[in-house]
Amino acid sequence: MSEAKKYPAPVTNPETAAFWDAAKQGKFMIKRCTACGEAHYFPRSICPFCYSDKTVWEEASGEGTIYTWSLMRKSPTGPYAIGYVTLKEGPSVQTNFVDCDLEKLKIGQKVKVVFKPTDGAPLPFFTPV
Repeated sequence: MSEAKKYPAPVTNPETAAFWDAAKQGKFMIKRCTACGEAHYFPRSICPFCYSDKTVWEEASGEGTIYTWSLMRKSPTGPYAIGYVTLKEGPSVQTNFVDCDLEKLKIGQKVKVVFKPTDGAPLPFFTPV
């Protein structure tokens, strides 16, 4: 029987604490700027589009599509896939893909967020729908 994969605990700070607290409840959060209306990820207090500090937390659907991906076959821990997911809300998220046949991933494929436990807050990853 193989051991479950262990993930490192995320490093948190006051600016991202709300994100990790929500992750503990199974919620995937993004930030939205109330000045220009754009949503962004990774959540930060300054809008990367208009540089306003008028940003608010928003729960994302956790659904998106694969924009691009790459399969890493040679790794001491075994093969894994990384890539970008475009969320329904608009932002793109760099992520790992889990709980799937990595050989069957496709650009444009629908995916959803899944959280994997760590010794701290759970980490968000994506898996095909």
